Formats: sequence, structure tokens, C-alpha cells
Amino acid sequence: MPRRLFFMDHHMLPLPPRHKFPIEKYRMVRELLQGDKRLLLEPAKFAGRDAIELVHDREYVESILNGTVSAAVMRRIGFPWSEGLVKRTLASVGGTLAATDDALKVGWSGTLAGGTHHAFTAEGSGFCVFNDIAVAIRSLQSQAQIVRASVVDLDVHQGDGTAHIFYDDPNVFSFSVHCKNNFPLRKQHSKLDVELDFGVGDDEYLDTLARHLPKSFDFHPDIVFYQSGVDGLESDTLGHLALTADGLAERDRMVMTAVRNAGIPLVVTLGGGYSDPIALTAEAHAATFRIAAEVLGYA
Repeated sequence: MPRRLFFMDHHMLPLPPRHKFPIEKYRMVRELLQGDKRLLLEPAKFAGRDAIELVHDREYVESILNGTVSAAVMRRIGFPWSEGLVKRTLASVGGTLAATDDALKVGWSGTLAGGTHHAFTAEGSGFCVFNDIAVAIRSLQSQAQIVRASVVDLDVHQGDGTAHIFYDDPNVFSFSVHCKNNFPLRKQHSKLDVELDFGVGDDEYLDTLARHLPKSFDFHPDIVFYQSGVDGLESDTLGHLALTADGLAERDRMVMTAVRNAGIPLVVTLGGGYSDPIALTAEAHAATFRIAAEVLGYA
């Protein structure tokens, strides 16, 4: 039986000309995976406000939903406000919630968006409005479906919002491997942060990950969330690392193998990627889900 992946690129996000956010990559990833018989692509439903408010302040949520959010807050997020932004944001969180439900039932699932790890409780940042991974974990906790969760965040930028949200939660292990001198300039404290210098390539990256990844599983989580950003590619305009497509694939295989060996449900979220050309990013994202199907199965 194919694993369901949830998409939301049918909700348009109006952006001004020459905006640096590569909105087209989401459609490209979906199209790359469309014919894979191991995967079933479905449109994501909107997350409910109650679930979002398990993490985010009510006033902030209200301002985003009704368009009263200040210009300063939207500048920090990096998008202009629009009804399309609201629909896409709700679908992004909804996709992660649906993938979480599937992962608990069948072992793994994913979303072709999400990984919005720069969103804090009362503000967004870095192209992130609501923190979908945090909402999914808080939703599971509120329903007593899990005790512990691990977040494996391998986006090249630190998951500062996720780190801050779970800073005082002993039941969530947040693990981030990121470029040290990169956005966000003010880092937060994950349970485990591993910082890399500019220009780190495949060998050093994979050796570093192999040393530290087991700690996410030594925590004995009931579920793992994988923020699988591909902005560590050498071709990425915002990443500053020097990973190859083969190196990223080995990174993904390392994570998936650890999940399989531990027998823990996995949710894969997309995260960042800003290569020039953007097709390199789309192919790397698609490869993550192909490797998940290969290593974790789909029957």
C-alpha cells in the first residue's frame, strides 16, 4: 500500500516580482513524485485553529487569520499578507497533522511542505508563520498519544523557533545540525545543537551526523519528526555549506535507517532549499521521499 504524502501547492501564495522565496519548488517536488507508485499524493486539509493555539498565542493567530497582523510582523516573516498565505499556511500545518496521524498508524508519512521551524509562539520569522512540527507534537501530547518526541532538524539554518518552544519540555528532544554563521543570527538552545563552519562538505558533515544522530534515538521517543531541508547543497544561495546531492542522499539514508532500526514512527517535513537553479532543490527534496520509501517500505 503506498504511503500518503500531503501537498498544498494548489493554494497560491502571491509574491512580488523577484521575491527570493522559491515558491515554485513545491509544485516541482509534487510533479517529480507524482508517478512513484510507492507514494500517494493527496491535498492537505486545513489545520483547525484549536490545534494551532496549542502552540501559538491566540492574538497572533487571530491577527494572521483576519489580516490585522502588523506590517512589522509580516516583514519578519518575509511574506506579504494575503488570503492565499492564510490558506497555504493552514494547509501546511494540516499536512503535517495528517502525516503524523498516518505515521502512527503505518510507520511513516510526510508532507511536501512544513518544517516551518523559525516560527515562535507569538511571531513568525524566516518564511515561517506557524510552527507545524510544534503543533503536531503538542496535539499528540494533548491527546496523550505519545510521551516523548524527537525532532531531527537538518536544515542548514537552526530551528530556533522549535528550540525555543520546547526549551523547557523534558519530553521533547530537539536536535539541530546547522551552519554556525548563518540565519538566524541569534541562536536559541536546542537540546543538542551542532554548528558547522562555512564550506563543510560531505565527509565532515556525514561523520558529524553519525556521531550525534544516535542521541535522538537514545532518548527513546515515541515518534520522530525529520526536518529534511536541502539547503546544505553547494548550489544553495542561502546555505553556505558544500554538500553534494549524493551526500544529502546519504544523510537521508542515515536518518531513515536509524528510524527503521529503532522501529519508531517517522514524519518527514520539507524544510528549506534555495538552489540556483531551483530544479536542484526540487530533485533533492524528491530524493528524500524516495529514500524513505526504499528504506522504510510502503507495503
